[in-house]
Amino acid sequence: MQGKLYIVATPIGNLDDITLRAIRTLKEVDIIAAEDTRHTLKLLNHLEISKPLISYHRHNEEVKTEELVNKLLEGKNIALVSDAGTPAISDPGAEAVKVAIEKNIEVIPIPGACAAITALIASGMDTKEFTFIGFLPQNKKNRKEKLEQIEKEERTIILYEAPHKLLKTLEDLKDILQQRKIVLARELTKIHEEYITGTVEELQNKIISPKGEYVIIIEKNGITQEKLEQMKLTEISIEEQYKYYETQGMDKKEIIKQIAKTRKVNKNEIYQKFIKA
Repeated sequence: MQGKLYIVATPIGNLDDITLRAIRTLKEVDIIAAEDTRHTLKLLNHLEISKPLISYHRHNEEVKTEELVNKLLEGKNIALVSDAGTPAISDPGAEAVKVAIEKNIEVIPIPGACAAITALIASGMDTKEFTFIGFLPQNKKNRKEKLEQIEKEERTIILYEAPHKLLKTLEDLKDILQQRKIVLARELTKIHEEYITGTVEELQNKIISPKGEYVIIIEKNGITQEKLEQMKLTEISIEEQYKYYETQGMDKKEIIKQIAKTRKVNKNEIYQKFIKA
């Protein structure tokens, strides 16, 4: 009989933030795969649990995934944990889940703490819709593309950032966010938990020496994609706008109505301009 792969969320700071189900799972599995075995050992000692540990992190994920899957196929039950929070969310784990599913191995999530959600619910930002990006790419081209996505995003945005990279990330965000509000959440669930709110410029003046891991919550862009397109159209001449709508297959009546709408003028005014066209 095949074993089962448990994806177990662990505390992001306060050790009390672990579920009874997670504790029971860690006690019952045969093996625990950990991002940092030394870090996980501290948690296990706190819980008075003793289990064989396997190192499983982003630098050995490809090789270790095969090892884990082989053990699962042998009938071993394995719990996969990251240093903090929910595995596979900007942490190792997604590859193991993917391969396990391909091998018809049962994958069981054990939910719990997640830094992104913890920060969002206490940020005061809109929680109805949000986009989780995680860490920004370091590659210049990919980073530029992601920043452009953030500039246009109509939902609340969640980023992760390390303390030594925070100031650079704020500088990169400065031009695209302008006066949009940001919340920096740090040391979540720990003694020095803190939420700092302001524009990028205000935060740059407040944060001199970043400490702790950061969750960055960015206010959604108030300009919808429709409004953005309208803004672009009003930057061109009425004649150019007319030709644009013609290429979309619209007839004269529809074009005049749409131009009047985007420019917020009476359609008769636009009609007079094109009456001889």
